[in-house]
Amino acid sequence: MLMRLCSRYCGGNDFFLIFKDALVFAPQIPLKQLPPLCRSLGTMLDSGVSLLEALKVVAKQQQGLTTTALTQIATDVRKGSDLASAFCEHGQYFPELMVDMIAVAEQTGALPEVLKGLSDHYENLLRMRKSFLGAIAWPVFQLLAAIFVIAGLILVMGWIQGSTAVENRFDPLGFGLFGETGALIWLTGCFGTLAAIVFGYFVAVRGFKQAKAIHTVLLAVPVVGNCLRSFAIARFAWAYALTQQAGMEIRASLEASLKATGNGAFQAAAPQVIAGVMAGEEFADALQSTSLFPEQFLQMVRVGERSGTVPETLQRLSPQFEEDARRSLTALTFAMGWVIWSMVAALIIFLIFRIMLTYIDMINKAANGEF
Repeated sequence: MLMRLCSRYCGGNDFFLIFKDALVFAPQIPLKQLPPLCRSLGTMLDSGVSLLEALKVVAKQQQGLTTTALTQIATDVRKGSDLASAFCEHGQYFPELMVDMIAVAEQTGALPEVLKGLSDHYENLLRMRKSFLGAIAWPVFQLLAAIFVIAGLILVMGWIQGSTAVENRFDPLGFGLFGETGALIWLTGCFGTLAAIVFGYFVAVRGFKQAKAIHTVLLAVPVVGNCLRSFAIARFAWAYALTQQAGMEIRASLEASLKATGNGAFQAAAPQVIAGVMAGEEFADALQSTSLFPEQFLQMVRVGERSGTVPETLQRLSPQFEEDARRSLTALTFAMGWVIWSMVAALIIFLIFRIMLTYIDMINKAANGEF
């Protein structure tokens, strides 16, 4: 049915291309290796080391895919290619923002400064990722613990009632699951559902290109939406300040900055924002027309516009945006913890009532002589 449905709307070959796009990940340099790479390369160029020698030295300092990519770029530069063309040729290894920024920096002669700015940018992203993973670790542990506790209950109830006929067994959960087989079915169902959700998300976002629709819905969810919005704005502020100070043309700067948010709703708003700015609208009004940016952020942009220092204003306030993102993340993890504990509490209450009703039923049957 799924094959026929997708073939109807996408064509037979397109169906397989969709899943290929969703599941095949091009090799890319890990985020944690980008800050030292950019900083080392920028420092060496700033000290007067030639581009080719700097690439060779930095390649030796790195490992794995990073060494491979830089070695290939150094080879292209030795053959006469400029750095921007070499990075573009091997752009699958690097973030798109980095490739674009290097191209602009080489034209403006500010390559060392831009590389150091990119290092700060990726260090910021790395801190935000670590904050996110560290914050969700405890709620995820709670969820896994709840799943395994229920699996243990199913297993123990199966052992206790091993000699009892299936139809006469006491089933506290009401799932009809007992023993090793029941516990395995429960775990498979839980983790299979989680895997299906993750798989479905990647297929929808990467394969069917529905990032805008999905992220727009998530932005409307209380707590979750505020967290996603805060992270997107912090990334936008960093990227816009970086691209503008590097001398990137406004159209490319806006497109790169909105793409750097990693949020489909913000990325899809790029044509609207660019059209507004190119038509002569104030920058803050163009952002406001998307209904994605909060009023507080827009007021800061307006202040920067009046003084002609929007990039500098955003760069100066970027630590505040990052802190807002962390606070939103703390609120999200707190809410997630309460949701998980509420689910566990609801399960415990359900078990208590089910056991109580079972015993009441047994007492009634004994009073009526049915035993």
